[in-house]
Formats: sequence, structure tokens, C-alpha cells
Amino acid sequence: MSAASLAGRTVLVTGGSSGIGKAIALAAARAGADVAITFRANAQGAEELQRAIGALGRRTSAIHLDLGSEASLADLGASARRALGCVDVWINNAGADILTGDGASLSRIEKLDRLIAVDLRGTMLASWQAAEMLGAQTGGGVIINMSWDHVITGMAGQNPELYSAVKGGILAFSKSLARSVAPRVRVNVIAPGFIETGFGERADERWRREVVEATPLQRWGTPDDVAGAAVFLASPAAAFLTGQTILVGGGVVM
Repeated sequence: MSAASLAGRTVLVTGGSSGIGKAIALAAARAGADVAITFRANAQGAEELQRAIGALGRRTSAIHLDLGSEASLADLGASARRALGCVDVWINNAGADILTGDGASLSRIEKLDRLIAVDLRGTMLASWQAAEMLGAQTGGGVIINMSWDHVITGMAGQNPELYSAVKGGILAFSKSLARSVAPRVRVNVIAPGFIETGFGERADERWRREVVEATPLQRWGTPDDVAGAAVFLASPAAAFLTGQTILVGGGVVM
């Protein structure tokens, strides 16, 4: 069995109906895990992902979640347990979209409020719930939170300023949480860079080329690149890692 195997484990992925979350959920299932996902609006995507995970011979469940709602979040861990029996790995991937759709037209303050409510506050509440639940079970567990590689170096622009504040908060919070809950629970962070999700796919072609030219590995990242890091951190191969951040950005930030 590979050291990065997730056989016999159950993984919860928030925001799992599309993009990076979908890739993580599928990668976890391929590594042998049963997988619970959450979705907010994309019920069809959640159903399609459940079928794909089921086709891999893994058990799965889809749970409706509005990460910005404390009431919606309150029963998440219990819901996953009822569906699949336990949760060994809790991955806080869900976040607000301020780059595409109606989010792109919000004012600066409205974007900030949405990011704080969903990405920062939502991740913190979910992490506290996960830490309490995982810490109380026999085998402990793993929490993985999502940040952004440019929180380390900064990037000019209104949206980068917003993301830097919120995603930087997640990174700093996760380091403190890792110290609080060790050794029962490991807490690590993935900080993706330029990834081929909805925003990247719709971006201006000239800017897309500029990103490639600025990236040492000479391409945009894919959701599967991020998923590979998530499976590693969730697995026994990362058993001696906590409070760490993996940058998945092709070397743009080092």
C-alpha cells in the first residue's frame, strides 16, 4: 500500500461540487477514501460527482452547506458522520467567488464582507468544529485549509488586497490552530496560485500568456495539481507535518 493511500479513511471536502474541490474529492476517492462533499448552489455538479465517486467503488454523500451561515454549518460534522460513519480528514475548500458571476459586480466593501463571512469566518468555524470532533475520536485526524500563495509576497490590485487579507488570515489562524490541537489533530494549509478554474478559464488571453511567462514551470496549474497536494497532506506520508503550507503555484512564489 502506498504511503499516500487513503484506504479505510473518510474525507470531507467543502465546496466539492466543482473546480478544486471536485478534483480533491475525486483524488481522495481514487486513493481509497470514502468521500463526503458539500455544495451550496450546484446540486447538479454534486450529483454528478457522487456518481463518479460511486463508480470508483467508494461510498459518498453530498451535503447542502452555506458556509456563510452559522446555522447551516452547525450540523456539518454530524451530517457527514451519519452518512459515512466517521470523518478522518476535513478539508475546508469552500469559499466565496468575487471574481466571476454576481460577485464580480459587488462593491469593494461588499466583496470584503462576503470574503470575511465565508472564507475567513466560515473556515474558522468549520475548523473549530472539525478540531473538536476529530480530537475526540480514537485516531485523531487531519484538517486542511486553503489559502493563496501571494499572501506571502503581495500583489497589486483591489481584489488581491482583499484576498491577501482574508487568505492571509486563514494561513495565520491555521498555524495557531495547529499548535492548539497537536498532537491529536494535524492542521496544514494549501496555498494555490494561478489555477485553471472558472476565473482562469475566462481570463484575457494576453494575461494568461503573461502568467505562463512569469511562472518558472511555464504553465497554469490545474485542480489536479492542488488535489495531489491535498491527498499527500491527508495521508500517512505527511504524518510528521503540521502547521505547514504547501504552495501550489508553479514557483511564482518561492
